[in-house]
Amino acid sequence: MDIRRTLIFIGLAISSYFLILAWNDDYGSKPQDSQPIAATPSSQEAPIAAIDGDRSQDADVPTITSTGPDVDASQPEASGELIQVMTDVLTLTIDPLGGEVVEVLLPKFPASIEQKDVPFVLLERNSRRTYVAQSGLLGRDGIDSDGKALFNSDRTRYELSEDQQTLEVVLTHRSDKAEVDKVFTFTRGEYLVDISYRIRNLSEQPWQGVFYAQLKRDGSGDPSQGNQMGMQSYLGAALTTSENRYEKVSFDDLEDSAYKQVETGGWAAMLQHYFLSAWIPAQDEQHTYNGRFVKGNYLFGFYSQPTQVAAGDSATVGAQLYVGPKNQERLAEIAENLDLTIDYGWLWWIAQPLFWLLSFFHGLVGNWGVAIILLTISIKILFYKPSAMSYRSMANVRKVAPKIQEIKEKYGDNREKLGQEMMKLYRDEKVNPMGGCLPILIQMPVFIALYWVLMESVELRQAPFFLWIEDMSIKDPYFVLPLLMGAAMFVQTRFLNPTPPDPMQARVMQFMPIIFTIFFLWFPAGLVLYWVVNQLLSIAQQYVVTKQIEKQG
Repeated sequence: MDIRRTLIFIGLAISSYFLILAWNDDYGSKPQDSQPIAATPSSQEAPIAAIDGDRSQDADVPTITSTGPDVDASQPEASGELIQVMTDVLTLTIDPLGGEVVEVLLPKFPASIEQKDVPFVLLERNSRRTYVAQSGLLGRDGIDSDGKALFNSDRTRYELSEDQQTLEVVLTHRSDKAEVDKVFTFTRGEYLVDISYRIRNLSEQPWQGVFYAQLKRDGSGDPSQGNQMGMQSYLGAALTTSENRYEKVSFDDLEDSAYKQVETGGWAAMLQHYFLSAWIPAQDEQHTYNGRFVKGNYLFGFYSQPTQVAAGDSATVGAQLYVGPKNQERLAEIAENLDLTIDYGWLWWIAQPLFWLLSFFHGLVGNWGVAIILLTISIKILFYKPSAMSYRSMANVRKVAPKIQEIKEKYGDNREKLGQEMMKLYRDEKVNPMGGCLPILIQMPVFIALYWVLMESVELRQAPFFLWIEDMSIKDPYFVLPLLMGAAMFVQTRFLNPTPPDPMQARVMQFMPIIFTIFFLWFPAGLVLYWVVNQLLSIAQQYVVTKQIEKQG
């Protein structure tokens, strides 16, 4: 019984922890809104670590130390009019100063159920938040070495027409040494953008520069997380390395020290709930991945090996930028291990099959809520025998409850004798008091893995179920499912589970349905639906097993 009491107290501790998390999300300190970023020239926007030397600690991005004559380039006074690009899945804004991607809207993903006509904002540069994708050419002859280059374009608005599969947006910068086209190539239905620099050397000397790309984000919260209770999705940087297929570099890590790692291929990403942005360089070349915290912003990206262009010759360098949802299948196609950004934690080896099965059921029924119900039934069938063992043990304990009460009344003042008599009773009646706990513990990894599958799957974002539940990724607006779960848990505890002989344990068990109901109020509806169905199936199975034990006398 001491072990059972310990398990109960652990459950209460976990419940209290979740409640504290929810309170903190709703009432805790909130990050301050970032200030607007002026589109003025800055020599501080370059990668983090230099190739031939380091910039000052206040630098945003890496400086490539000049190995030749100094570049004499005048600085533009303004960025000019922003350039907007529209495809079927992206609305993207480019600043001519530096050719930075300063805003990305996702028309296929509404901001909320109440704002179906308002697209979700992934990248932005305004008073609310700074989150942009930067790239450029540094080094001896790089056009961004002395500050961001100012590009020209034929138009300020581009749109992918219905008869087009691709759209090319060309920005041009010309200097005495080279003419550089920064080319953005968009594809229908794709969140992956090709960004390349076409360099034409106009001088009589070899041209040399270094391509870099990075993501810049402030410390504002995750706009796609919402006020959900329980475990939170990861917000921060990540990459893949030769040692770790999926390595997180948290914002706290970047504040502590700069990050630097040389890898062949790979990718650099910023993650949040449901969505990510990622730079994917050439996979057959070596790149230096780097990250840093500078002036309230987190920077994470890479720079490549120097590019040489002979006099009068041309060359092309660049990378791909992914800005969109965490779609496992598509991310796996783009780059090795990029699909691991759908972070299922250390139980990913259980979560992946669960997600596959959930997707399979959705393909059959076309409703994610029904798919969750079918998945729950499948899991219940898989663990039918362990659950039956648990309920059989509970029924046996329930059957000998009167004898337990007699022993308690007789030896209540002698704890040592009480324990001996209780163990003798369990042995004589062939009852295992812990038999009801162990099978449940065996199932816990599956339950936790399923929790992460339902939490991390962008497919469930704003996915409707039936009637009042229009979004399974947020809480039930009328708390119907949590209340049903609490009622089912009360029925199971009150009428099917054995009453603990210890009065304290009994009181705790009486309050467990109330405690669980409270913190399930803020759980996403998809998760609560799973628990409700699981609870109802458990009640049905336990009722059948209990009746069988009672008939056996």
